[in-house]
Amino acid sequence: MEFWLSTIMPGLLTGAVVTVSVTVASLLIAVTLGFGLAVLRQFPRVRLLNFAIDAYVEFFRNIPALSHLFILYFGLAAVGIKITSIPAAIIGLGLIGAAVTCDIYRSGFLALGIGQVEAARAVGMTPVQTIRFILSPQAIRVALPPLGNYALQLMKDTSIVSAIAAPEIMFYARSMVTSSFQTTLIYSSAAMVYLLMSLPLAYAVTRLEHRFGGKANA
Repeated sequence: MEFWLSTIMPGLLTGAVVTVSVTVASLLIAVTLGFGLAVLRQFPRVRLLNFAIDAYVEFFRNIPALSHLFILYFGLAAVGIKITSIPAAIIGLGLIGAAVTCDIYRSGFLALGIGQVEAARAVGMTPVQTIRFILSPQAIRVALPPLGNYALQLMKDTSIVSAIAAPEIMFYARSMVTSSFQTTLIYSSAAMVYLLMSLPLAYAVTRLEHRFGGKANA
């Protein structure tokens, strides 16, 4: 018990601070960049731009996240561009997340009726005004529940950044297992910390689904 209180939990809680920081920072990149890409995707006549966005989404969604992190952390260092572990984790997860959230926002736009676009044109609104004032607010509301689910998944996925030495929960857990061999106790404690962090976010996601899910399906 003393070892658990004096060594295991302080180490895991230190890692939890990094886990939360990486999650929040990469989520901000993901939702901001993903929304920008989804908005640009609403201009179907710009074919080259649409092709570039589709290529970006396919590239980041269909290659394992760990490969992207290794490229950022180890690959760039090999050519003289050094990025420390935490910024590499944030950038990598953020860029991957932007591809995911781009599809989420795009589904939100597709869920809206074409009649709204036609009505906006009828009153003289430009395509940019239509997207800004009519479509985007509604698409964001539709996208909120799946974005919440993505945020929950992202927090759990931060465990992979320990592979590039980012000092999050699993990094500390592995270090303590190596030095103490208390495998079951340490990894069970790490799982408990993840659970305690996930429960409030899962509750918030459930609330979002109850509030906006019906509207999304209407």
